[in-house]
Amino acid sequence: MRVRRSIFAAAAFIATTGATLAQEAVLLPGQPHQWQMTLQDAMSPIQEQIRWFNWYALAFIIPITIIVAALLAWSIYRFRESRNQVASRTSHNTLIEVVWTVAPVIILLFLAIPSFQLLTAQYNPPSEPELTVKATGYQWYWGYEYQPVATSAEAQAEPVSFESYPLLDEDRDGVGKQDKGAYPHLLAVDNEMVVPVDTVIRLLSTSADVIHAFAMPSMGVKVDAVPGRINEAWFEAQREGIFYGQCSELCGQAHYNMPIAIRVVSKEQFASWYAAASQDLEDANAQLTAGIDSASAIAVAGR
Repeated sequence: MRVRRSIFAAAAFIATTGATLAQEAVLLPGQPHQWQMTLQDAMSPIQEQIRWFNWYALAFIIPITIIVAALLAWSIYRFRESRNQVASRTSHNTLIEVVWTVAPVIILLFLAIPSFQLLTAQYNPPSEPELTVKATGYQWYWGYEYQPVATSAEAQAEPVSFESYPLLDEDRDGVGKQDKGAYPHLLAVDNEMVVPVDTVIRLLSTSADVIHAFAMPSMGVKVDAVPGRINEAWFEAQREGIFYGQCSELCGQAHYNMPIAIRVVSKEQFASWYAAASQDLEDANAQLTAGIDSASAIAVAGR
């Protein structure tokens, strides 16, 4: 009887785990998932390069680890005390010394060249940014200030700036963000940074108190926010949706309360949102969310 109960319990656990994984499979990209072991899906060109370099580096690291572990195990077995009562007095081996000097140099060259190329791309956008957003870290929330280019239509409107606080569970109903799949626990915010898709965005990062860090894994962005200093990064979202990150510096006891949410919309939606946000941010966000939900419902109904 106990054996049967154990079997049933194991089957139930496997079924529950499978159901959980199936549920996770339908979660939107741009946020961490349970049981996730690799980097987040790439939503920007830089993150695509980062993912490629990750697998490229592993192609060197895994064989090296296996070879070193095998050599260590073989040495422990082959040269154990019981088999070698008299220790060898060999002081050097020219061939081995040449190999273990030259091989690491070659491997490092194969790793260094693409890593330098990636580092250069992270600081050099492919074109002049079409929009600049200044992100200021506070204990413990973010503030965003938009700086459109002078030739854009947004430059003619009033400047847009606002604070982004973590969304508490008791406040979800009031802002229409009950879905924890789209608005995850401890990652959702009341006001997302809204940016247009397929647009080079310059990100200026600074802090008003202690050192923070603006980190958006799916966009390949991680830049420190230092008081009295402005650091610069860039990203170009290639897909519409909401993507999440967090402050990645230990900035105090409420460090976990600094989520980052970027809502990527079409250029037309962004233009409408910006014009409305310059007058009433809350109403602009409500209109934007309603328009996206309506478009999603129409798309689902058409399938």
